[in-house]
Amino acid sequence: MGSLSLQNIRKDYGTFRAVDRVSLDFAEGELTALLGPSGCGKTTLLRMIAGLEDPSGGTITLGGRDITRLPAHKRKFGMVFQSFALFPHLSVRDNVAYALTIAGTARSAAHERANSLLDLVQLAGYGDRRIGELSGGQRQRVAIARALAQEPEVFLLDEPMSALDAKLREEMQVELRLLQQRLGITTIVVTHDQREAMTMADRIVVMSQGRVEQMAPPHDVYHKPETDFVAGFIGRANFIDGLAEDGGVRVGDSLLRVTPEARYLPGSPVRVACRPEAVDLQDKTGPDNRMPATVTFVRDLGPVRDIHLESALGKMVVEYALGENRDTFRIGDQVSMTLPPDALRVFPRVQPGGTRDQTEARPDRIEAAE
Repeated sequence: MGSLSLQNIRKDYGTFRAVDRVSLDFAEGELTALLGPSGCGKTTLLRMIAGLEDPSGGTITLGGRDITRLPAHKRKFGMVFQSFALFPHLSVRDNVAYALTIAGTARSAAHERANSLLDLVQLAGYGDRRIGELSGGQRQRVAIARALAQEPEVFLLDEPMSALDAKLREEMQVELRLLQQRLGITTIVVTHDQREAMTMADRIVVMSQGRVEQMAPPHDVYHKPETDFVAGFIGRANFIDGLAEDGGVRVGDSLLRVTPEARYLPGSPVRVACRPEAVDLQDKTGPDNRMPATVTFVRDLGPVRDIHLESALGKMVVEYALGENRDTFRIGDQVSMTLPPDALRVFPRVQPGGTRDQTEARPDRIEAAE
């Protein structure tokens, strides 16, 4: 098949730009998640890939072949919609075989293919049932089997788990990922669920306001976010505003050391991000960035405990896994808080009235830490 590539794809609706000059390469056989908040352009981008929307500019290629204006029915892409769009008057088997039969495949051959796909998605024996007799998870599997019936070159899914309850959604995420790995088919999933993207994807594309903020494996997106938006959207982060200074970031009377050093011109406004689980309350990480703090709230979440603090850096949240730490913290306790220098990420800070473009083009950034 070859890789799927987007070059400077944009989509305009009048004066509103829903997708802004997106360039991405989807590796053959990988599962990529398009992740972002509602309205960020991820579904519009998926629909342009599918051929259901025409780009306002840019090109889409598959294996080096330009398919930008190729109609959807000629792309041989399988798609699962958020609503599943199954036919209630047809049996499960006929739903799966539908695309094959209208394409001229003999009914017996189409049913044979449908039966093998139902077996693949663990619905063997359900072929004669009606759609209304299935659970939400079973309907999703039928939609997946139907999309796979024509052996698509690319498999597209638009928030396929959004209608399922939380427990079933997590189970189906694992099942879909295992199925995709067995088939080795290039797959793109649109989701706003961070856990879903982290669970399923080889790579995650984080989008905001029609643009790509970062494309990277889940581990890098979480531990090495490239923008403050990614740091705040993927998981949780404590944000601290300050001014760049040689050796770190000045926050009031405190100097936060950062390793490796993020180099900005002294006095440049920056934002520091630190994951809640990285903050240390046990003096295990050395003397740098250690300061007193006061416990203001404790929230027990079962497997983890959130400790809310007030310090010279402002409000902070610390997350402890209870299996690793059984210290008791109470409101009003005085603690020693340490922010490990290697756990801090530094980003340019948008000034009041500024835009992302102005921040990203700032001349005061010398070199960013990897």
